[in-house]
This record gives sequence, structure tokens and C-alpha cells, in this order.
Amino acid sequence: MAEYSQVMLMFGFAVVVMGPALIISRMISPRKRSNPVKFLPMECGQVPSGAGRTHFMMQYYAFILMFVVFDVMAIFLYAWGGTLLELEKSTILPIIAFLGIMFGAMAYALYQSKRRDIW
Repeated sequence: MAEYSQVMLMFGFAVVVMGPALIISRMISPRKRSNPVKFLPMECGQVPSGAGRTHFMMQYYAFILMFVVFDVMAIFLYAWGGTLLELEKSTILPIIAFLGIMFGAMAYALYQSKRRDIW
């Protein structure tokens, strides 16, 4: 249980902070709906018009895939690089394999974007 003391402390802090935040937000929220226009969804101060759903532009699909690939890669590389001096030399091979998989995914995204003439 001692290993989880930090996690339990953070959880307890979250519960203690969450209670007053919910109570205060309930206390200061508007009660009566005097003007119904105030509660309508707005776009730049104007009442929205037209269909709510639009066509997703596929030209950004490759960017989205590459963002996800590099985001995941950055998280793992940061954790690996932070403990690099304390790790054994044999930990280089798994990270090289990981980078190979990630760069393979990026190459596939680029290939798909060129094949579909997205970029």
C-alpha cells in the first residue's frame, strides 16, 4: 500500500477540490431563464444557420495520422530519454524497433495520402 500512497494522495486531493468547485458552480449558475436567446448555441455571436454537419476534408487526413504518430512517439521517447543514463545498453534495441514501427506508420500515411491524391 505504501507504493500507492502518492496516487491515493492525488486522488484525495482531487475529491477535496472537486466538491467545492461543483458546489460553487451550482451556486453562481443562473436559475431562471429570463431570456431564451441567451441559452441558444451561437457561432461568433450569431444564431447558427444551415446544416450542423459538414463534409470532412480528406486533405487533412494525412496530417492527422502523422500528428498521432509523432505524438505517441514523443511521449515514449521522452520517458526513454529521461532514464537513458540509468538503463542498460540492451534497451536500445527495443526503442529502435519502436521507432521503426512508428516511422513505418508515418510512411504508410504518406503513401496513402499520395495514392489518394490528398496532398
